[in-house]
Amino acid sequence: MTTRKLLPLLLPWVALLAACASSPAPHGQVRGADASSREMGQSDSNRVATLAMRANLESLYLLMSKLYRRNPAEWKKTATTREEAEKKVRDAIEQRQPWPELQGKRDIAAMTLALSPDFKGDRVAAFIDATADMIIVAHGNKIEFFLVDGLDAQHLYNAARNVEIAAWVLASRRNAAGAPLLLSDEIGGDVRNLSFEREFGKIVGRLDLMAEFSTERYRRAGISYVQNLLGGSFLQFLPVR
Repeated sequence: MTTRKLLPLLLPWVALLAACASSPAPHGQVRGADASSREMGQSDSNRVATLAMRANLESLYLLMSKLYRRNPAEWKKTATTREEAEKKVRDAIEQRQPWPELQGKRDIAAMTLALSPDFKGDRVAAFIDATADMIIVAHGNKIEFFLVDGLDAQHLYNAARNVEIAAWVLASRRNAAGAPLLLSDEIGGDVRNLSFEREFGKIVGRLDLMAEFSTERYRRAGISYVQNLLGGSFLQFLPVR
């Protein structure tokens, strides 16, 4: 068979090999935070708790942005632009300032109000602020953790269940007119958008992991103490001369 006849048969295989050899599309990379002198006052567990808290807040900010995009009438109750509304909510959370429309309520009471069918204010802002406050309260009212800080595993576990409940209420509850409280996930026809559910799932997963880690940390401390005692007596090298 001549080269001219072989060429059409070889071209698909060459294209396939080239595709396999090409580099995969980039999907981001893990980046550590810049070193800070504040870390000198943190144990490994403190650092993990701080990173988990920051990740949960960033997830809430992402949900806020997505909810505002799907429900533009809400941010117009708070600011003249969506970006300005998002900044106001962020500042209130980071500075631990109460959101005015929540009537002084905090924690789960604020979440209940934000998800009430009769709530008339900026529901996105109220819901995100209340959920963030609940998570921070579960962490002992702290966003950053140091050697003197401790975490209550049961409070973290309860916070995870609260987020699950809030996600379910947001997806299922209707207002007096029969419309969803807020437009979020969408499933129908050719459209399938579950990005809200996935982001809520990330928050729940981190909280559950921190709850288990907090319990495990104290258990492992006891085991390490016993190991050190045993090691002092039985795990020493013996002289050979």
